[in-house]
Amino acid sequence: VQLVESGGGLVQPGGSLRLSCAASGFTFSSYDMSWYRQAPGKEREWVASHPSYGVRRTYADSVKGRFTMSRDNVKRTVYLQMNSLKPEDTAVYYCNVLVRATDYWGQGTQVTVSS
Repeated sequence: VQLVESGGGLVQPGGSLRLSCAASGFTFSSYDMSWYRQAPGKEREWVASHPSYGVRRTYADSVKGRFTMSRDNVKRTVYLQMNSLKPEDTAVYYCNVLVRATDYWGQGTQVTVSS
């Protein structure tokens, strides 16, 4: 299983970024996918999840209404569209999948929200 995130960067408050996570090594369309983030000095926290089928996505309260998660099963990629970014969204963002009782993580992509 391999997960590769991209799309992070430096953005001003109120700006937008779109993160991507390219997946390989498992039957992508059969598994729920999630995004997590970890800010400096804090524990990793769940951000959003997308089911393998359907569109019943779930979000942390802190990002609800601002972030949108989507997936493309043909491209084997999940996305996280982040709008109205705040300084408190600054973190390393990780893609996650649970395959056969094992959690897999990407290397993460840094998002910094600052003026």
